[in-house]
Amino acid sequence: QVQFVESGGGLVQPGGSLRLSCAASGFNFSSYFMSWVRQAPGKGLEWVSDINTGGDSTSYADSVKGRFTISRDNAKNTLHLQMNSLKFEDTAVYYCAKDHHGDLDYWGQGTQVTVAS
Repeated sequence: QVQFVESGGGLVQPGGSLRLSCAASGFNFSSYFMSWVRQAPGKGLEWVSDINTGGDSTSYADSVKGRFTISRDNAKNTLHLQMNSLKFEDTAVYYCAKDHHGDLDYWGQGTQVTVAS
């Protein structure tokens, strides 16, 4: 079955960096767009970024553009999110998700990112 194992979250000071990873299994990873979505405390889900199958086309929410970089390694079935210049408002649970024709049909368990001084 489809599974994701997310890692890389943690506590970081404002201005710091983290790199999230999402190891996928149970489906043909290289055939699907992938996304990152986050949920801040007390708020709804916010789409963060997505990437096409080949990894050469990416999109970002305005709130993270220029600071976050999504990438993928199809040989290792792994999705990444490099997060730089982190802000307090980036504090959230981050989820990777499989994109099936625009529908995020499978999600990881989430990894907590906390930006605090």
